[in-house]
Amino acid sequence: MKKLGFFICVMLLLGYVAVKTTAYYQQKSEITLGDYENQGMSLKGSKTVTQDQVYQGDLLLVNKDYPVQQEGVKSDIVNLFKQKDLIQGYVLLDHNTLLSKHVAQEFQKMIEVAGKEGVNRFLISSGYRDFEKQDKLYEEMGSAYALPAGYSEHNLGLSLDVGSTQTKMSKADEGKWLKKNAWKYGFILRYPKDKIEITGIQYEPWHFRYVGLPHSAIMQESNLVLEQYLDFLKEKKSISAVVEGEEYNVSYYSVSKKTILKVPENGPYEISGNNIDGVIVTVKK
Repeated sequence: MKKLGFFICVMLLLGYVAVKTTAYYQQKSEITLGDYENQGMSLKGSKTVTQDQVYQGDLLLVNKDYPVQQEGVKSDIVNLFKQKDLIQGYVLLDHNTLLSKHVAQEFQKMIEVAGKEGVNRFLISSGYRDFEKQDKLYEEMGSAYALPAGYSEHNLGLSLDVGSTQTKMSKADEGKWLKKNAWKYGFILRYPKDKIEITGIQYEPWHFRYVGLPHSAIMQESNLVLEQYLDFLKEKKSISAVVEGEEYNVSYYSVSKKTILKVPENGPYEISGNNIDGVIVTVKK
């Protein structure tokens, strides 16, 4: 009886610890797994997507295995130097720097906040590159410093190399601020030091990629790079997250030929391909 009583006490204690631990992580991360209906979201609408959609959007994975498709290049590429309203608070190394206009707008919002906190020596050294420019860079720099055309995120229009006018980014206040805060504005440090084996790219403290919210927040909280995040979505199928008080649901769908997706009849949602085999639907409650 004593052994039985001891065993029951241990099991009750373990159960208490498990409940407290789960509650802690849910409170800390504000990320929970579930489906739309459990979150009070009704998906009565539908959207038909085709294979082309797999290669379009802000969540495209580009690496040595998955090159950029032509439909993946952002359609709103602009010359930043000619967009005076988009280059406040930072300087351009090259007056021919190109970037998605939307990404540039989000970057400027972020830089304005950094400036108010006294971090204001930002510089953009590179943005979008077309395949021809990427080829030329690859020929000049070699495989140790550049990627072949189509295999660089810079060919999308979603990535930019950010520097400091004071010192290298690994030591600059600008680099430290972005590493801590970029996720709040939809940006991720694409090639962190502790993920080299996964990304296949050496640590680049200057290379930031736009993926949008809530994805950047989930990746930051869970310490995931894009490769891991897309695998995570594919495994879980559907997750929910609360970011800055806003509720989101994110679902992965495999796409072959024409696929019908569940979407809200009314309300905002976004669809992005993963550049592999499916699409991600993001619904904001």
